Amino acid sequence: QVRLVESGGELVQAGGSLRISCATSQLDFKTYTMGWFRQAPGKERSFVAAITWSGASTYYTESVKGRFTISRDNAKNTVYLEMNNLKPDDTAVYSCAAALGVVSAEAVHYNYWGQGTQVTVSS
Repeated sequence: QVRLVESGGELVQAGGSLRISCATSQLDFKTYTMGWFRQAPGKERSFVAAITWSGASTYYTESVKGRFTISRDNAKNTVYLEMNNLKPDDTAVYSCAAALGVVSAEAVHYNYWGQGTQVTVSS
């Protein structure tokens, strides 16, 4: 059974940094595009970042460009999201997802999802 498990979410002050992780199992990890999505209270889930299977290409939503960095370790079957200069608007549940054969910002293209980790940014 494929599993994606996020970790590392916590309460941080505005301007602070945080790295969240997503460990996968029973997934041919190195063949999947990995993405991060977030859902803030009362809002729809939205795309944050994605990384191709090799790590050669990355994509970000405009609001996090220059602040967030997505990376992956194919030997550890894990994807990361480094978040700097965090803002209260970044408060959300962050979920990782895996997509086979596509690079996409659309949730519908992702085959597997984790349960999410809460990131809260205080002002």
